[in-house]
Amino acid sequence: MKKEHPLFLCIKNSYLGQSWLVILLSIFFGFTLSGVQAFLQEKIDTNKSNQSMRIVPTLVPGAVTGKSVTVGDLTVYEALNQNNKRAGWVIPARGQGFADKIEILIGLTPDASSLSGLSVLNQKETPGLGSRITESSWLSQFIGKGTTDSLTPTKNPVPSKNEIRAITGATISSFSICQIVNENVKKFRAELRKQQADP
Repeated sequence: MKKEHPLFLCIKNSYLGQSWLVILLSIFFGFTLSGVQAFLQEKIDTNKSNQSMRIVPTLVPGAVTGKSVTVGDLTVYEALNQNNKRAGWVIPARGQGFADKIEILIGLTPDASSLSGLSVLNQKETPGLGSRITESSWLSQFIGKGTTDSLTPTKNPVPSKNEIRAITGATISSFSICQIVNENVKKFRAELRKQQADP
C-alpha cells in the first residue's frame, strides 16, 4: 500500500488544512474568472453597444438609427430620423433591482420633456414576478409620461398622471425601474440644459 505524504495527511485530517485548501482554490478560480472577464470585456461592451443601437429606433418614434454622443459627462444615444435629424434621445441606465442590477434603455422626446419608450436589457428578477418588468404591456405605460415630475409605482388599477401600475407581487422591481428612470432622466436633463446654455 502506497504511503501518503505527511503534508497531504495533515491537510486531509485537519479542518484548518481543508479550510486553507478551499481558500486557495477560491482565490485561484477568482483570479481565473477575473482574467477571462477582463479578456472578454471589450467584446462584451461591443456586443452590448450593438444591441442598444438596434433597440434605439424602437424607443423613439420616427427614428431609423442612432449614434453615440456625449452630453456633459454622460454617454447617450442620439436617435436620428431618415433625414439624419434628431428624433429623440436614448439613455442607457442601470440600478439595483430586487435580485441584482437591472440595465435599461430610456427613450425620450427631442426636448427630453417626456418618455417615448423603455426597454429592459438585462435583469435577474424573480421569474414570473419581477421578471414581468420585461413585458411590453407593462413597459408601454411609461410612454408619454412627463419627465418634470418623478414617476411613482402604485397599486391603484387606474394610475394618475405620473404613476406607474406596480406589478402584483413585485413592488420592489416596479419601484426599482421607476427609480432608475427618475434618477437618470433627471441627470440627463440637467446635463442637456447645461449644454444648451453654453454659447
